[in-house]
Amino acid sequence: MNARLASWLALSALVVVVDQATKWLVLQTLADRAPIQVTDFFRLVLVYNPGAAFSFLADQPGWQRWFFVGLAVVICGWLLALLYQHRDETALPLAFSLIIGGAIGNVIDRIAYGAVVDFLYFHVGQYGWPAFNAADSAITVGVVLMLWTQFRPQRRPSKESPQ
Repeated sequence: MNARLASWLALSALVVVVDQATKWLVLQTLADRAPIQVTDFFRLVLVYNPGAAFSFLADQPGWQRWFFVGLAVVICGWLLALLYQHRDETALPLAFSLIIGGAIGNVIDRIAYGAVVDFLYFHVGQYGWPAFNAADSAITVGVVLMLWTQFRPQRRPSKESPQ
C-alpha cells in the first residue's frame, strides 16, 4: 500500500477514534444527568438523532436507520476510490479522509444505538443550532474543504518556457 494512502486512511481512523471516544465520555457523563451549561452560548447535551443532518427523516418509523447506514457505506466506497486517485495530493485527500472518518463514526452509532449520538449544542437564548458531534464536525470540514478545492481558481502553468 502506498505510504500516502496509508496516512490518509490513518487520519480517517483517527477521526473515528476521537468521535467514538468523545461519544463514550458523553454517554458515561450525561446518561442520567441534565445538560451541562459550559458557557452562555454552549452546553453539553445528550441527544439521539435517528435522522440525518438537522434531524432530517428523524420522525420516520425506523427504516431510515438502515437507509443511512447503506448510504454511508456507498459514499465511503466512492470516497475511498477518489482517495486512491488523489492520494498524492493534499487538500482533496484530507477532505475525503475527514468525511470517511466522520461517516464511519456515525455508522457505528446507528448500528450500536439505532441513532447518532449528538452532544454539542450552541445557542443564543432560546435559539440554537441542532446538536452535533465530532463526526459531524469532521464531515462538515471535509465537505467545505472539498468544495473550496473544487471552486478555487486553478493555477495555470506559465506560457513562457524556461530558457
